[in-house]
Amino acid sequence: MAYTAPVEQIAFILNKVVGLPEVATTEQFAEATPETVDAILTEAGRLATEVIAPVNRQGDLSPARLENGALRSSPGFAEAFRALAEGGWIGLASSQDHGGMGLPQALNMAVNEMVASACLALQLNPLLTQGQIEALEHHGSDELKALYLPKLNSGEWSGTMNLTEPQAGSDVGALTTRAERADDGTYRITGQKIFITWGDSDVTSNVCHLVLARLPDGGAGTRGISLFMVPKFIPDDNGDPGTPNDLRVVSLEHKLGIHGSPTCVMSFEGAKGWIVGAEHKGMAAMFTMMNCARLGVGVQGVAQGEAALQQAAAYAAERMQMGPIIRHPDVRRMLAGARAEVFAARAICLACAVAIDMARATGSQDWAARAAFLTPIAKAYGTDVGTRVADTAVQVHGGMGYIEETGIAQYLRDVRITSIYEGTNGIQAMDLVGRKLADGGNAAMSLLDEILDGAKAAQATQPELAHQVWQSAESLREATQELLDRDLAERFSGAVPYLSAFARVLGAYYHMLAATKGGSVTLARVHVTRILPQFAADLAAARAGLADLEALDDAVFLGHMAV
Repeated sequence: MAYTAPVEQIAFILNKVVGLPEVATTEQFAEATPETVDAILTEAGRLATEVIAPVNRQGDLSPARLENGALRSSPGFAEAFRALAEGGWIGLASSQDHGGMGLPQALNMAVNEMVASACLALQLNPLLTQGQIEALEHHGSDELKALYLPKLNSGEWSGTMNLTEPQAGSDVGALTTRAERADDGTYRITGQKIFITWGDSDVTSNVCHLVLARLPDGGAGTRGISLFMVPKFIPDDNGDPGTPNDLRVVSLEHKLGIHGSPTCVMSFEGAKGWIVGAEHKGMAAMFTMMNCARLGVGVQGVAQGEAALQQAAAYAAERMQMGPIIRHPDVRRMLAGARAEVFAARAICLACAVAIDMARATGSQDWAARAAFLTPIAKAYGTDVGTRVADTAVQVHGGMGYIEETGIAQYLRDVRITSIYEGTNGIQAMDLVGRKLADGGNAAMSLLDEILDGAKAAQATQPELAHQVWQSAESLREATQELLDRDLAERFSGAVPYLSAFARVLGAYYHMLAATKGGSVTLARVHVTRILPQFAADLAAARAGLADLEALDDAVFLGHMAV
């Protein structure tokens, strides 16, 4: 399963389509010069291609395992992770105050994509660590920052997120893990968490768990939840891993994919923890980590789509059926559509990252609103595209795609979790039509205005593309206004197709921009003529309302006759 990092494509989108050069004009990110960006993308691409990608198949064939309570990672993972950590890649976008590089999140997400394409199971480790770094930077005490951030940035220690419990999945407020105050100002954490990605590790010397738990006087629901730092080993006076904490890995989950990533059932048995943020305000800190992870997971979807597409195209060029099958019209249709969608999803994710960077660098509420609005779109569309493209890649292989020896099925199995991670894509869509339209639609309309203005400007050089983009944006504006006039239940019933429609229009916009700036006009036409038209069906579903869904008897879903 050879993978080559698409450095040139990523650099083009960053520099020509989504506005990374504007980020570099700010004082905060002045070090992101063209030379620096080029050097980082080139070296990250080399690392992903030559060092990390070779261990990907081993992660699938020789999963992480638990032996006598100790985690054993897949062959080659420790060495690949050390190369990643020693290069400073984990702390690329974190503050320089504690050992990070302080570079733009957009550049960090570009690097993350290449690493996730090379080996998703391994990249999950630094992704969660980066999210934990962000949570501590915003909510941790000075003492926690000084102790943990340098170790996390360097990759000496890794970070996890502990939300889910057997009875509390997306309903985080139903958790039962409890926290008790200790006389020394720390806390004792007791409870069980499930689905903890990289909950244990032999590639780092300590695993730092951010754990949601409820104090005795914490109110019901999410409002009474606090967040705690609970390390595997309690740091000693020198800040090194000391005595083991009272926690353990109960078991590893047996998963459809990402076998090299140990997904743990964790038991906290009066473990020592330190508060992160204020008591009873844990969700605010955890959402900081989750929002970072949501964009990161969207990028993972793009990454797996890219890797699967590369293998499918290479197979199609070599597979002979009355000539190479890459010349067959239907195979070309599949590959062209997949490439157009990967480009669109990548551009949306990187545009979201640019908005995050501009919000941080300028303090602009408009940029912050743009970033917030794009986050659920980037997460959901990126992962939907990754799953579709991986499925298409299996189809391109024909019967050989169903045979494990070709390796293409691994991408489909690995990417499938991404549309569930960090809030399912249905939850992302409800967030989009709920909280993200709660401003009266200002952020949505601002983005649509930009698309309409861009289409007008492109009329002179790409009139066909511009016309289609302008018309689709106008239709989307009308549908958005209709949603704003509906109650939340009605919005929620059409949330997923609405998000899909918005993503398709955005993708067409970025393709159009690329075509006006030296990118592929032909690929843009593929998107505008074959992908974009699907937005009309999405909008029809978004407008369909709730009545027919509510009218169906539950028994119909079990296969009984409808009345």
